[in-house]
Amino acid sequence: MNFKKIIDLVIEASKFIADENLINTIKNKCEIDFVTEADIKINDFLKSEFKKIDNTIGFFTEEECGQLTDPCWIIDPIDGTTNLIYGYKMCSISVGLFFNGEIQFSVVYNPFSKELFSSEKGKGAFLWNKRLHVSSRNINKSLIEIGIVSKTKKYADISFDIAKNIYKDCLDIRRVCSAALDLCYIADSRLDGYFEIQIEPWDIAAGSLILTEAGGKITCFDGDEIQFSQSTSVIASNNIIHGYLQKSINTFML
Repeated sequence: MNFKKIIDLVIEASKFIADENLINTIKNKCEIDFVTEADIKINDFLKSEFKKIDNTIGFFTEEECGQLTDPCWIIDPIDGTTNLIYGYKMCSISVGLFFNGEIQFSVVYNPFSKELFSSEKGKGAFLWNKRLHVSSRNINKSLIEIGIVSKTKKYADISFDIAKNIYKDCLDIRRVCSAALDLCYIADSRLDGYFEIQIEPWDIAAGSLILTEAGGKITCFDGDEIQFSQSTSVIASNNIIHGYLQKSINTFML
């Protein structure tokens, strides 16, 4: 498959994010979970164009949900929609190719910073042409991203309790609010770890390959491999602090 063409299409799809009328056309999935017309336009554009490349590959997307098939494109047309609506320019288009039970190719693109992260299984992770590597920092020098299940705030108390406990040992805490970018930032040594009690597969599918190809690690809270068929807990790290994060989190979860 011509992955260069896939990357070009993702960049082309970002034109919809530049249209303020689309961004300002907002629907509520629930009280604090939004979808804009830009989300829908990107979703439909990528599906239409990807089908022209190979119509045997299915789709598993945030805007349509459905079920994971093999092979399929796992797509989050805008990861960080709330950020976009509020003018906080930390969002991304996230696309991963799931094939033979694994993510084989991925691209994450922030149209505001013009940063394009990509990876192909076994070939490394890149920011444009720059090879990515995770940090070698221990927990006392680490920046940790926390994720909160914002759709319901169901896990708010325990998430902040975990974060407070980790904060005592790490350098500082961050909250980017785009899981795809979180994983790419760990891959690029800007962050060192990230956790969330419940995350959807389209939020992390593409970023997971970029992270692991940069030398990082991603698992569920219990240490199992991430599955992409349903929502999951997630710990991602530079590998060095993974055991620390898992132990600290499970002190509260078990």
